[in-house]
Amino acid sequence: MELLKKISKSLEELNEKIDKLTEKAALIEVKPKKISVENLPLDAATLLSLPDHLRKTAIAICSLGEATAEEVAEETKRARAVESDYLNQLVALGYLKKKRIGKKVYFSIEEKKE
Repeated sequence: MELLKKISKSLEELNEKIDKLTEKAALIEVKPKKISVENLPLDAATLLSLPDHLRKTAIAICSLGEATAEEVAEETKRARAVESDYLNQLVALGYLKKKRIGKKVYFSIEEKKE
């Protein structure tokens, strides 16, 4: 009987701690990441000329620097296969370059040649 009382008391204390943590977690505000268009490697005119789906991918790769399709997919919240296709479209358009290191393919902004 004594053991059950100890277990019950421990569970009540644990529930109180969980309630406090839940209250604190609710107060944490998730701020969206702001990306300044002026600081992107691709200029605003280039970004505006792209269709929305490619623009979102281009902005993600600009903010990440060099990244895999999986990393871009995490940034854009879209499927990796979709991002892989969009990244390859941007490579074909000459905005990005890609290189393979081992099994991974990394995409980055193509430097403008002057």
